[in-house]
Amino acid sequence: MQKVNIADKLALFTEHWSPKVVGAVDDYEIKVVKLQGDFVWHAHDDEDEMFLVIDGHLTIRLRDGVVDLGPGEFFVVPKGVEHQPTAAEECQVLLFERKSVINTGKAEDPRTVREPERL
Repeated sequence: MQKVNIADKLALFTEHWSPKVVGAVDDYEIKVVKLQGDFVWHAHDDEDEMFLVIDGHLTIRLRDGVVDLGPGEFFVVPKGVEHQPTAAEECQVLLFERKSVINTGKAEDPRTVREPERL
């Protein structure tokens, strides 16, 4: 059992769209990620996904609307909902999702991460 400093963990890497595991709660992982640009449209058939913005601004495009998030705000994408995260400038995000989640769902993309690094 150790405390986790989110800013310290985010300082350990520079790459975008590469989530890093920083903790776990039962069968859920807590991840940090840096985002910039458009991600691939995707869905998670069996898992919800929570995005909490730490720094910057994140837009989550949905087929029927858009959700804009700033620091301290979060949004839960329900399972099965197709979405596309996008950030005009670098955005730092905490993700809370089941261990089974693959960041691109069933979509194949060069940024697919099947086994996220643990920090």
